[in-house]
Amino acid sequence: MAKVRISISLDPDAAERVRSHADRAGMDVSSYLVNAAIRQMAEVEAAEAEFAGVDALIADAEERAEPHGPVDEAGDDSLSADERREVEEAMRLVYGVGEAQARNRGEVA
Repeated sequence: MAKVRISISLDPDAAERVRSHADRAGMDVSSYLVNAAIRQMAEVEAAEAEFAGVDALIADAEERAEPHGPVDEAGDDSLSADERREVEEAMRLVYGVGEAQARNRGEVA
């Protein structure tokens, strides 16, 4: 079978690491890179096959959810004063003092 030449470029440090690993494996650089690429492709294909069922379920759920559109967020006016205080306290726990107020107003901290 005829072979196809593919050219790659590496920074000098990466090229030296590849050469070193190829030498330790007793392979020339070309064979080492081909072996690594084929192994990587096999791992990706195996993972894709393993999760194909889950991916199909997710795609189906996303397709069924699209007609519903995004959920409207509740405005501040829909919260009681006690609820607003609880939200602020939770935000302080998550973001720290001062940042919760900025994030609540949509500011970038």
